[in-house]
Amino acid sequence: MAITEGKAKGERRARGRPNAEEGAQIETHLLTVALGEFIAKGYGGASMAQIVRSARVSKTTLYSRFGSKEALFRAIMRQQVEKLAAATALTSAGDPMTLEEGLRRYANRTLKTSLEGDLLAVNRLINSEAHRFPELGLAAVERSDLGMAQVASFIGQCCESSNRSCPDPQALAEAFILMLRGWYINALLADRDVTPAERKRWVDRMVKALVAGCGGTATKAL
Repeated sequence: MAITEGKAKGERRARGRPNAEEGAQIETHLLTVALGEFIAKGYGGASMAQIVRSARVSKTTLYSRFGSKEALFRAIMRQQVEKLAAATALTSAGDPMTLEEGLRRYANRTLKTSLEGDLLAVNRLINSEAHRFPELGLAAVERSDLGMAQVASFIGQCCESSNRSCPDPQALAEAFILMLRGWYINALLADRDVTPAERKRWVDRMVKALVAGCGGTATKAL
C-alpha cells in the first residue's frame, strides 16, 4: 500500500516531522519504489521525478532523505547487504560452527540469494550500465567493503566457537569475498541457470582450499 502524506482516511493530521517509526516506514517505501524503477527502466532511465510520482510523496520527502539518484541507489545497495548479513547465517545454525562449516554455509546462502530476485536484477543492472555510470561501480565496491567487514566478524565468531586462532580475519574475508565474486560474475555472464549441486560442489572446493591455506582444516566445535 502506498504511503501518502497529509490526510489518512478522513482524519486531518497536523503537519510536522514524522516520528522515528514513520520515518523508517517512509524510507522503506521509497527504497522499494526506487528499486522497482531501477529494475524496470535501468539506472540511466530511472528518474527522481518518476520515483516521486510512483511513491506518491513530495520532492522534499525524497530529497531530504536521498539527495541524489546516486545516494538513493547506494541506499538500496546497503539494504541488500543487510539481506546477506553473515550474522544471520551464523545464528540460524543453532549450534557453534567450525570455520569451514561457517564459510560453506555463508557462501551457499549468499550465492543462492544473489542468483535470484531483486539481487540478481540489480547485479545485472550494474554489470550492464557501470561503463556509462561510474557511480554504479563505486556503489558495488562500497557494498563489497560492507560485506567484507561483516564476513570478517563472522569468521572471528566461527573461529571463537571452534577454539581456533585466526590471525587476520580481514584478509581471509577479502579473499573469500573476491573468490565468491569471481564465480558469481562467471555465472552472470554465462546467463544460465546454475543448479544447487553445481554451486555446492564449487563452494566445497573453494572453502577447503581457502581454509587449508590459512592453516589446515578446521576442527569440529566442542
